[in-house]
Amino acid sequence: MINVIGLGYIGLPTALMFAAHGVEVVGTDYDKNLVTTLNKGKTTFKEEGLDDLFSNAMKAGVSFTTEYQTCDTYIVSVPTPYDKCSKKIDPAYVVAAVESALDVCRQGSIIVVESTVSPGTIDKYVRPAIVGKGFAIGKDVHLAHAPERIIPGNMIHELTSNNRTIGADDPQIGERVKELYSSFCVGEIAITDIRTAEMTKVVENTFRDINIAFANELAKICHSDGMDVHEIIRIANKHPRVNILSPGPGVGGHCISVDPWFLVGDYPELARLIRNARETNDSMPEFVLARASEIMKENDIEPSEVGVYGLTYKEDVNDVRESPTLQMVDSMKRHLSSEPCKVYDPWVENDIVPNQVHSMDVFLENLRMVIVMVGHSQLKRDLSVFDGLIVLDTRNVCGDGENVHKL
Repeated sequence: MINVIGLGYIGLPTALMFAAHGVEVVGTDYDKNLVTTLNKGKTTFKEEGLDDLFSNAMKAGVSFTTEYQTCDTYIVSVPTPYDKCSKKIDPAYVVAAVESALDVCRQGSIIVVESTVSPGTIDKYVRPAIVGKGFAIGKDVHLAHAPERIIPGNMIHELTSNNRTIGADDPQIGERVKELYSSFCVGEIAITDIRTAEMTKVVENTFRDINIAFANELAKICHSDGMDVHEIIRIANKHPRVNILSPGPGVGGHCISVDPWFLVGDYPELARLIRNARETNDSMPEFVLARASEIMKENDIEPSEVGVYGLTYKEDVNDVRESPTLQMVDSMKRHLSSEPCKVYDPWVENDIVPNQVHSMDVFLENLRMVIVMVGHSQLKRDLSVFDGLIVLDTRNVCGDGENVHKL
C-alpha cells in the first residue's frame, strides 16, 4: 500500500492514477472538509477526465483520511511556498509531512518527495529531520525524489505520458520507485541522484519562464516604437531555428511563476538572467494596466465601463494561483479607481474579487471596453460577444478587428 500525502492539484490525481491502475492507495490530507468531500465521491477541482479517473479509483478501493497510514511507501505532495522577500523556499510543509510519516512507517519504508523543491532542500532540511527523529537513512528509511511534471488542463494525459525523473541515494531504491510509477506512466523514467532530480525540475520551469520573458520584453519594446509584436514573432518564427513564444499578461500557476525564484534565492549573485526574467514576467500585469489606461484615455472611457474577462492563470482551468488577473485587479484599485470594475470567468464559481459576476450577459451590461486576460474556449467559440466593444486582447485570441488592441 502507498500513502499519498497532500490531496491538492498534484497529490489527488496521482493518488487516483495509482489506484485506478491496481495499486492500493490511501490519500491523506489535513483538511477535514476536503477529505469529507472526497469520501462522498466528489472531486475538489475541475480537470478534464478527472471525474472519470476518480470514479475508476473509487471502484478500485481508494480511500481518504486525515490520518497517516502504516505502510511501505509514502508519496509527499504538499505545497512548497517561498518567501517573497528572500526568494527562498519554505520547506516546512514537506518536513512536517515527512516527520509525520516517520511516526507510523514500517522499517525500510520509502519516502518519495513529489513536491517541487529547490536544489539541496532534501539535504538541508529533510535528511536532518529524519536523522533528528533517530532514523538511519538507507537502513530504517529510504529517500527518493520524483518531482511532478504535469500542468492543470492536461493533467490526466501528462501523468501517463510525460517522462519522469526519479532521484534516489541507492539505484536499487530508484528502480523500486520506478516500478511503482510504471504502473501507469508510459513515458521514459530516468533514475539519477536526488540533487540532480531537484535541479532538473526547477531548471525545466526556469527555461520556460525565461522564454516567456523574452516574448514579454519584445512586446514592451515593440509597443514603445509602434511595432506589431505578433507580426514580428510570426515572421521570425519562420526561421528553422527560431521559436519565440507569444507575449501575455504575466505568468501564473504554482510552477513557472514560483520555481525560478528558488534559484534566485539560493544563488542571488549567479542567477541574474533568471531574476531579470522573473521581474519581467511579474511586471506584465502593471504593463497591461498601463495599456488599458492609454486606451481608456484615448476613448474617454471610465473605469466603471471596463470589464475584465478571465481570472484563472490559464485557459480552461479553475486554478487561480498566482493569477496575473488578481495582480492586475489589485493594481487597478490602486491606480485607476476605488470602484472595482466587473470581472467574469466562466470557470470560477466562487467570488474571489469584488464585483465578480457569473454570467456573460451580466458582465457585458453597460460595458464599453473589455480586457481579455484569459483565452478560455468559451470566448474562442464566439468572439462576437464583444462586437461593438473596445477590446484589449492580452492573449491574441480575438482576431484583428478595428477595435481590438494587442499588447
